[in-house]
Amino acid sequence: MQKNIAKAARKNVSKALNKSSFQLRIKEVNSIESLSAGTAIVSGLTHAKINELLSFKNGVIGMVHSLSNEGAGVIFLTNADTLKAGDRATQTHKVLDIPVGNELLGRVINPLGQPLDNKGILATKQTLPIEREAPPIMARLPVNTPLQTGIKAIDCFTPIGRGQRELILGDRQTGKTAIAVDTILNQKNSGVICIYCAIGQRLSDTARVINTLNEYDMLKNSVVVIASGEDEAGLQYIAPYAATSIGEYFMSKGKDVLVVYDDLTAHARAYRQMSLLLRTPPGREAYPGDIFYLHSRLLERATHLRPKFGGGSLTALPIVATEAGNISAYIPTNVISITDGQIYLSNALYQKGQMPAIDTGRSVSRVGSSAQLPAYRSLVAPLKLFYSQFEELESFSKFGVQMEGDTLARLKRGRTIRSVLQQRQYLLFDASTQIGIFLALNNGLLDNVTEEKISTAQELIDQILKNNFSHMITAWTEKKEKLNEKDKELLLKTFEHALIKKGLVSKE
Repeated sequence: MQKNIAKAARKNVSKALNKSSFQLRIKEVNSIESLSAGTAIVSGLTHAKINELLSFKNGVIGMVHSLSNEGAGVIFLTNADTLKAGDRATQTHKVLDIPVGNELLGRVINPLGQPLDNKGILATKQTLPIEREAPPIMARLPVNTPLQTGIKAIDCFTPIGRGQRELILGDRQTGKTAIAVDTILNQKNSGVICIYCAIGQRLSDTARVINTLNEYDMLKNSVVVIASGEDEAGLQYIAPYAATSIGEYFMSKGKDVLVVYDDLTAHARAYRQMSLLLRTPPGREAYPGDIFYLHSRLLERATHLRPKFGGGSLTALPIVATEAGNISAYIPTNVISITDGQIYLSNALYQKGQMPAIDTGRSVSRVGSSAQLPAYRSLVAPLKLFYSQFEELESFSKFGVQMEGDTLARLKRGRTIRSVLQQRQYLLFDASTQIGIFLALNNGLLDNVTEEKISTAQELIDQILKNNFSHMITAWTEKKEKLNEKDKELLLKTFEHALIKKGLVSKE
């Protein structure tokens, strides 16, 4: 009987073993070897992947940045002051992503998607990786739709198209952020979604930008992504990529998006700090060798998509700071070679009181007149040539050479153009108003208006157009029609009569 019981027990065990399935689980034993200013070397992560998220104790988040025989180079995305050598890291087998969706409009967040505006959690339903491949060439369309900045000197000389990458560079305190903010404000009724990405900036400066967007009722159509100078270098590093992924979501839905990166100089410095601490070999100006790839893979994501791929556009306005006007430094030259043009702000012009302090000789748009309305293009084409000749002539006149009457007239005309291009911050001009102003300027109606009255004359032209010629505005901006001779003659007569009636034309 005992033999039968033993036999039955063996049979039951055999059945249980056959039904059971064993799975081999590999668990890596890892530990932090060293910590240094927002970075760490973690040993034992033999199966880790680049850009993989790691979790540490106390909720600290890190990301694998480099792999070597010594261990994985990790950058921290949150404060890691509570960590010490010997602490363990846990692999998540996930890459970093960012919440996307219409719920982000009007919100202020950090690059991890965490809200900073005390308006509650983000109830988004979708996320996108912050690192994504740029759209292939065959998925792109030419850039031919203007993105009006409302700034005459830019819309005239260095026009920006939807899907373009236009660099803004210059020394500190020359108005780079002011131009970017004005461009955002000018999109209020255009349907363009704006993303302002602050990288390494003071929180007080960023708060001013947010207050301005809120004051002009533009925050509701914008997203603000902040990685301040007080945040970890790793958080500053991922900020522009996170902002671009948010923009790509809207672009894939057929929307036009504007992204401002303020600024990529601070971004490059944060990356340099991380790389040096992780023992990456330094190159020129101590930047690692892949600094060019860092910005190129970011800005290549700005484009205008074909309808098959969404049909939207993403326009990039990166900002880069120069020192003593040196645009041949490493980071400025890198970004200049990546972008489709640059707007250079001169410290000398700023000191003279010329606002905006745009150096038209060093500023360029490689998209050019393709990003201008037909009516606008026909007026500014001769203006560009005349103004560049005027600047050379004015430089020559400083030598005290005696000038003839025709030369003096050209100098006077050039100074009038300069006065027209002067513009204070937050005073924006739509495309139709600029068409009227440049029409009057090209035909000499403003030549005898004193400099003090130029702004009043421009306001008068704006009122005349909006009150009496709304049908023309529709034809220029919506139907994209050219400015015909009959309309020109009518407008010039109306402008001249109004300028004389208001006493804006001097008696000279």
